[in-house]
Amino acid sequence: MIEGPATLRASVHGAYSAAALDPAAKHPFPVGRDFAESVGYPTELLSRLPNSAAAAFAGVSNVAVTAPVEEGMTILDIGCGAGLDSLIAGRRVGAGRVIGIDFSAAMLARALEAARDHGAANVHFVQASAESLPCPDASVDLALVNGIFNLNPFRAAIFHELARVVKPGGRVAGAELIVGDNLPEVLRQGSANWFS
Repeated sequence: MIEGPATLRASVHGAYSAAALDPAAKHPFPVGRDFAESVGYPTELLSRLPNSAAAAFAGVSNVAVTAPVEEGMTILDIGCGAGLDSLIAGRRVGAGRVIGIDFSAAMLARALEAARDHGAANVHFVQASAESLPCPDASVDLALVNGIFNLNPFRAAIFHELARVVKPGGRVAGAELIVGDNLPEVLRQGSANWFS
């Protein structure tokens, strides 16, 4: 039986909230500082940031390190999780600002703690969904998206929202996992089907 989008979304929400509450536990995806280093976050950079953000990292790339960030930008980090990318972008943007958005209250609690510990006054976090961003039209210079498209069945709405909030001439820096071959039938059905 193939489950609907709301069921899949609830499953993803539960898994990511569990990763925020207990990053050291077993999860259906990689989590933590070692994983962040394995996808290219420099060790020395992670050492300058609160461990609470790196400990629950669950992205797919080092997008905040490689994105075209410039001084003074307004950056939106969609699916910010525990706040690692937001904090990195906050350091890079200087007098600009970063808005981290996530649908998990548990992840946002971690992100808020990390921002407070780091003294990141230019980084703010808001609980919201990627398909309904709490941002005015054409208000963002750069949007960061680190691995949420496969996990959200409402992709068309996310792309619509990105087009709405990013300024003309602005950019989206994203990373995602791509399945290179057909998945077995058992993985294309039910709650295992996060990559539908």
